[in-house]
Amino acid sequence: MTDVIDPLVRDLVEWIVREPRSQRDVLDAWRTSCPRLMVWETALERGFVERKLLEGQGAFVFATDAGRRFVRDYDRPGAQVSRKADVLTRAAA
Repeated sequence: MTDVIDPLVRDLVEWIVREPRSQRDVLDAWRTSCPRLMVWETALERGFVERKLLEGQGAFVFATDAGRRFVRDYDRPGAQVSRKADVLTRAAA
């Protein structure tokens, strides 16, 4: 499943790296009716994005350092092998 979800997670995180987005905009743009493609939840669970309340503005979503690294390294040779190992490690925990 990571072969399917990782490119989508990368697209989401890259979109947020460009500029922080309101949580409402993120959820509206990345909502899916497929329970097996939980892009927003996966990005949040992996620590690639975080929610912050901004006074007077509501909840916003920011890319974390881990998210920026994920986007930067995504197409680097060998990165897919590393991502698969991370997924297996998390699943075994």
